Amino acid sequence: MCKHPARLVYALTALALLAATAPAVAADRQPREQPGRLFRIVNATFDSVTALEIADDSTSSFQPINLGEPLQGGLTSTTVRLPDGACLRDVRATFRDGRHEVYHAIDVCKSTGLRLSAHGLPAAH
Repeated sequence: MCKHPARLVYALTALALLAATAPAVAADRQPREQPGRLFRIVNATFDSVTALEIADDSTSSFQPINLGEPLQGGLTSTTVRLPDGACLRDVRATFRDGRHEVYHAIDVCKSTGLRLSAHGLPAAH
């Protein structure tokens, strides 16, 4: 038998409180996820994409998207993280020769990616 039952009760209470609060403390220490959704870009053109930018459909200020390295032409793809914003977006691709192609009103909420075609017609998928 235990000589000090009150100590046992206090110890068990402290352990129960610790067990109950440990998940909340652990959740606070988890790294924060980056904002935005993942979006796949497929380059079906014949030229490399050197820069990619996105803007809300209603504004004209484009924000850069980190490609890491140029996206080679010929059905190569990459997954990028889009900044938070509206569902309808304009996507501007800059190609190796300096020309720009803007793909208007891409619904990034309904589609998981965008195919950049050689004919300048977007195909959201």
